[in-house]
Amino acid sequence: MHDAGDSESESRPATPWRWRFEYAMLRGLVAIVQLLSIRQVECLARSLSWFLADVIGLRAKVASENLRAIYPEYSDRQIQDTVRQMWYHLVRMGCEIVLAPRKIHDSNWRKYVYIRDKKWMTQHLIDYRPLVAVAGHYGNFEMGGYVIGLLGMPSYTVARPLDNPYINRFVNQFRELNGQFIFPKDGSAGQVQSVLAKGGILAFLGDQHAGTKGCWIDFLGRPAACHKAVALFTLEGHAPMMVSYCKHRDQPLHFEIGCTGVMDPQGMPAEMRDVRSLTQWYNDRMGAIIHDQPEQYWWLHRRWKDKPVRKTKSNDRAAA
Repeated sequence: MHDAGDSESESRPATPWRWRFEYAMLRGLVAIVQLLSIRQVECLARSLSWFLADVIGLRAKVASENLRAIYPEYSDRQIQDTVRQMWYHLVRMGCEIVLAPRKIHDSNWRKYVYIRDKKWMTQHLIDYRPLVAVAGHYGNFEMGGYVIGLLGMPSYTVARPLDNPYINRFVNQFRELNGQFIFPKDGSAGQVQSVLAKGGILAFLGDQHAGTKGCWIDFLGRPAACHKAVALFTLEGHAPMMVSYCKHRDQPLHFEIGCTGVMDPQGMPAEMRDVRSLTQWYNDRMGAIIHDQPEQYWWLHRRWKDKPVRKTKSNDRAAA
């Protein structure tokens, strides 16, 4: 499930004039970025990351609290530096989405993309069976789907539409350039089942808060709620699950794509054949790559929320 915001965020009021203004601003920024060289894009990303992190402190409280909870050994300076680097990767990600269609093609992609686990990933991507590909809000996950589609392997992603319909349409146009098709989060069960039946690739962002009815597991050392459907597609659809990533390398538009684990139902251990165990497994795989380069993770994402306490008679008596 692909979602750039919080899974339980409230929708803003329907204000078409505001949507049009935001869209116009976005297109203006896109036009500016398209005029820049890769070196200039890097300078822009570093300048904006400093402004967002150090000057206005955009979502600084959420990002700092998340980092401090996961890395209690970090000093205040390390927290601030990591937040700034996170914003650098986020700004860079937006610029890369703008530049990729003009720069990266089927004839030159090797110049920009290094696939670490090429044979292993290809084996599962071209298998006749369906595949559940799980990633997180790490690196440039949008480019992962773009590159896989560029190589002739279309994927299908379940996504909550963005609040702004103009920007949502613009973003989806990028996603679908090379065959990354988008299903709406609500009402797409039939389409998902059709993809599984035809042996297609289903792609999900597995680190979204699933609400009080989600499957609660440990993610980076803290309780987190996950959507049960991701594991069910593997368990009930007999579809191998691949945990993958697409992270930034030394300069903009240069990426590393890799795989941190595959769980195949055909050889799955008995202790993994339930939703919670499989969900914990893929979260552990995502956590491993995040710990490798934490500055590339979306720490401003409200991934962790308090687990609800189930009301019991003893609790009610204690409260009284």
